[in-house]
Order: sequence, then structure tokens, then C-alpha cells
Amino acid sequence: MLLRPLLDDPRWLVALVLGLLLGVQTLRLWVERRRAGFRSRRRNRVAARAERGAERLLARAGYRVLEVQPRLGWSIEVDGREQGIELRADLLVARRGRRYVADVKSGRSAPDLRTAATRRQLLEYLVAYRTDGVLLVDMEAEQIREVRFPLG
Repeated sequence: MLLRPLLDDPRWLVALVLGLLLGVQTLRLWVERRRAGFRSRRRNRVAARAERGAERLLARAGYRVLEVQPRLGWSIEVDGREQGIELRADLLVARRGRRYVADVKSGRSAPDLRTAATRRQLLEYLVAYRTDGVLLVDMEAEQIREVRFPLG
């Protein structure tokens, strides 16, 4: 009978419902964060496995791996002001006296050159790393593609 006055007061009911909603929302956000972390770790494992496979594929095709995940500090100019950025390609390789930056892609859509983000990334690597060319290593098809951009 001690709860009867509380249950008769509508403010208690509102507080209870709001507390339950807050608890459900907190639980939902916690689950989402856990799932996002899991997906990110899984994506990183898949990418690392693809890069190791790409090294073997490139070696079989006669490429020599010069550097794995080469970092490059690069400057671009924005409105007359220099802005430093850092790039990290997947691989720097060489064959027949030419150097290439290789971008390793896994999955069905990532290696598709109709994807603007893929083309932009390859073009940025070509310009920034100043190599003789860029390679797109499609690990789903186990195919190495040399991509050329007509730069005038």
C-alpha cells in the first residue's frame, strides 16, 4: 500500500516512462558502439590479410616490395596558405627499373574504377608519391591493374 500514492501521482508515471526510455536508449547506444568497434576491427583484419596476399601476388608478378604502408608528409596549398597532410599508401613496389605505388582493394565494389573515391585516391598517390605509376591490386579477382591518368 506504500506504492499506491506514488502510482496515483501522474508525475511518477511520467518519470518512470522517461527513465525506461533513457535506459533503453543508453543500452541501444552501447550496443551500437560495440557493433561499430567490432566492424572496424574486422575490416582492419580483412585489410591486413589482403595486403599480405597482395605482397605475394605482386612478388609472383615480378614486383619487389620496397616499403609496406609508406607514410608521406605532403603539402597542398589552400587559398595561398600551405597545409600539411599525411598520406599512407598500401605498398611501394618496383619492377624493371620503375617504381609504383600500389593500392590494395578487397571487396566487390572497392576495386571498381568507376568508383570516384578509388580514382581520386590513385591519382593523389601518383601525384604525391611521384612514382612512375600506380597499381590497383584487386584481391577478390587476384588481379594487378596498372592505372594511367592522362595528365597532359
